[in-house]
Amino acid sequence: MATLNSLSLKHEYVPLEEIERTTRLPPSRIVKSLRELMDVKAVAKHETTQSFRLTYLGLDLVALKKLSDSGVLGYLGTRVGVGKESEIYIAKTPTEKIVAVKFYKIGRISFQKIKRVRAYASEESKWFMHSRNAASREYDVLSKLCNYTSFVPRAYAHVEHAVVMDYVSGIELYRYKTALMPESIFTSIMMTLRSAYLHLGIVHGDLSEYNILVSVDEGEKPYVIDWPQYVYRDDPRAEELLSRDVSYMVKFFKESYGLDKRVSDC
Repeated sequence: MATLNSLSLKHEYVPLEEIERTTRLPPSRIVKSLRELMDVKAVAKHETTQSFRLTYLGLDLVALKKLSDSGVLGYLGTRVGVGKESEIYIAKTPTEKIVAVKFYKIGRISFQKIKRVRAYASEESKWFMHSRNAASREYDVLSKLCNYTSFVPRAYAHVEHAVVMDYVSGIELYRYKTALMPESIFTSIMMTLRSAYLHLGIVHGDLSEYNILVSVDEGEKPYVIDWPQYVYRDDPRAEELLSRDVSYMVKFFKESYGLDKRVSDC
């Protein structure tokens, strides 16, 4: 799988002869290994040629092997979340710290939309590369932003399409109907946007009630998540996106909690 992963930078489907040339293993052993990996759906074969590619399951296994070998992860638990472009699993480090592992799984069917709205997408990029890039960007933001605000999960590592971060036992804001301190939640979210803008020079760019978690155990503490689509503040779209992020929050808190805020005051 490591060979397929490295060769996927040049091919979507890697020809069998290139796998043989790179690994220098006996052809019979390669074919046997590929057959076993296809049986568990970690590898897929091209419909008409003798060429192969990793599936997202295969890439998951590659990432987990790297995280295990580097001493980041000791145990992977159950899946605790599924989004349009990612899956989240609960896990433990070798020291028994509970963390979350977020696997980005951006599908090829959504690439046209991605190219329109995300700064990191390009016509030449491949489907795994979108996910790797998303993971890299989210790790970069979280690992830095946590130094300026406590309202984002801390990120510890990333490899391939996976990010290891704090596990937040929270409720998505859109499902949290019984807030006792909505103004405090709103203020914390605005502080996070301000910290990102002032200290990192970025705008979230896709903020809504769907990517904010509220930790009831921490006194209704909000966590702003899902950062890979951020843009820099000198981007021509930054002002519009920041205004949209704030407007969404103002509207949501007004409709959900009766909190009367103005965009201009935020």
